[in-house]
Amino acid sequence: MEFYTISLLNGISYGLLLFMLSSGLTLIFSMMGVLNFAHASFYMLGAYFAYTITAVIGFWPALLLAPLLVGLLGAGFEKYALRRVHKFGHVPELLITFGLSYVMVELVQLVWGRSSVNYRVPLALDGPLFTIFGTQFPIYRAFMMGVAVLMLIAIWLLLTRTRIGLVIQAALTHPHMVEALGHNVPRVFMLVFGGGCALAGLAGVIGGNAYITEPGMAYSLGGIIFVVVVVGGMGSLAGAFLASLLIGVLQTFAVAIDASILSALQAVGVMLSPSAFGYALWKLKLSQMAPILPYLFLVLILIFRPKGLLGKREG
Repeated sequence: MEFYTISLLNGISYGLLLFMLSSGLTLIFSMMGVLNFAHASFYMLGAYFAYTITAVIGFWPALLLAPLLVGLLGAGFEKYALRRVHKFGHVPELLITFGLSYVMVELVQLVWGRSSVNYRVPLALDGPLFTIFGTQFPIYRAFMMGVAVLMLIAIWLLLTRTRIGLVIQAALTHPHMVEALGHNVPRVFMLVFGGGCALAGLAGVIGGNAYITEPGMAYSLGGIIFVVVVVGGMGSLAGAFLASLLIGVLQTFAVAIDASILSALQAVGVMLSPSAFGYALWKLKLSQMAPILPYLFLVLILIFRPKGLLGKREG
């Protein structure tokens, strides 16, 4: 019971971090139709900005200032670069964001170096929140979960209960009508892109000290967030939330369970006859399969439900 409770909580906290990271990408795609390949790099920038700001004035100001700085950089990129290639179609958009991701990694290495930095959990949030049968659950993981839930509620309220949210949604489907009513549609899209990047920056502030802040962090999570977006359904915020939790719990349990795939199959009633394939499965641990499980999940989703869990359109 202790193992399952702690593993479930750890999986949910990791899944909510994935949601914080993927929500910005989902918003950008749903509002603008742009698949931002540099999104994980903005997550990396958020962590490095928070590390620098924390060293000067503390973690709590960094929690506000780092996402704001990342959002401003994202808005500037949309205005001065992405907007200029938007008229040429999706391929140039993908290429320019793909190139930006490499530029950002190189700049980070030039400024902060190639090794990891000492970005730590603040003392106020360091320590156990509670103990279950001798196993501690950290305060900071609970803080991560709380921030992610508050962010989800804030996004939902912004898009459904405010005037700017209505303008954003209207600009997606009827941009000329919105422009005729006096709204600056390009500025709206710039704010959406900057806001999505700011959400990635917030995930970097929260996740950078919980895991590790180093130049490879964008690469390590870059693929996972695209899995989350596709599995949840392209452009579906609720789908991204559900997919993040599923993938977070799936990976956490796979890492925690020290058993072979064959024994796991037998535990759920799937019996395989002895063979070379079976003996190979005996040797292969679930923990070894954990990094590729999200991608296997993605393949199954694309085969049996191409529009995603909660998506409204195919692909």
